[in-house]
Amino acid sequence: MHAETVDHSQPPPNASDASDSMDARAQYAAICYRQTGDEGSSIEVLLITSRDTGRWVIPKGWPKRRKTGYEVARLEAWEEAGVRGRVWKSAWGHYTYPKKLDHGEIVPARVQVHLLDVQHMEDDFPERHQRKLRWFSPGVAASEVREPELQSLFYKLEQRANEGSTKLTTRSEAR
Repeated sequence: MHAETVDHSQPPPNASDASDSMDARAQYAAICYRQTGDEGSSIEVLLITSRDTGRWVIPKGWPKRRKTGYEVARLEAWEEAGVRGRVWKSAWGHYTYPKKLDHGEIVPARVQVHLLDVQHMEDDFPERHQRKLRWFSPGVAASEVREPELQSLFYKLEQRANEGSTKLTTRSEAR
């Protein structure tokens, strides 16, 4: 699988979300999770470090031509974390954050988040030397990220996992 070459110094011109009054730039992300089978927490989520600040984030990226949001989320999870798995077609939610572009400008970004049920982790992936990866319970992951809306998405995931559901995905939700 080859990724398209994208200039990350500026967001693509079509990345604006017209429904957002702040003219936020669209991005797509994956909350990568795995079933643990443990009594206390039935799932764990994967956080990765950002390349610039080293803070904990989830895999995300700009829109790509001829790719849907969930396809971009799946691709970013592979490129940034070596994750292979089943991604939900439907968005799990959204969050906003101030995105610092390569040339220093800060723009608002609205991130559409998809869940990705991790089936396999690859050792060899494009950004393996640029990031650290760590598994957390959803509640702990929420405390490690800065964005309140992303924290809420982790709490929502933890709540759903703790409702007794043995699997979060169904055939109709994942691809």
